[in-house]
Amino acid sequence: MNISSNWKEIKGSTGQVYSFVSDLSNMGDLMPEQVVNWKAEKDRCSFTVKGMTSLSLRIEEQIPGKRIRLVPDGKSPFEFELLLHLREKTPQTSESMVEIAAELNPMMAMMAKRPLQNLVDIIAEKLSQKSF
Repeated sequence: MNISSNWKEIKGSTGQVYSFVSDLSNMGDLMPEQVVNWKAEKDRCSFTVKGMTSLSLRIEEQIPGKRIRLVPDGKSPFEFELLLHLREKTPQTSESMVEIAAELNPMMAMMAKRPLQNLVDIIAEKLSQKSF
């Protein structure tokens, strides 16, 4: 199951935005209110989703100015990856899109679709509200 946000414009170059999101200690500001106990280093983070589960993620792949791919670091209730895509719009503006690719059985997919869509939409929206 793939879930993605719309592309959102950001006031900052792809380099500036990439520098920000490639340090996971900055990503806590982009999380929805249901994400609590955010702890992060440059390439790893952990958090709790209220009423659901605790997760740890790590950066698995980085393509400077283009994409960051996060995967579970340790035990996870299901296999997934969180991708943040960037593209240049103008030299001073860029666009981002957040995507989750998850391996879920049909019943889990039905239950998780709405919260996961909410997650990617909120991350994309909060990132678009930042100025770099």
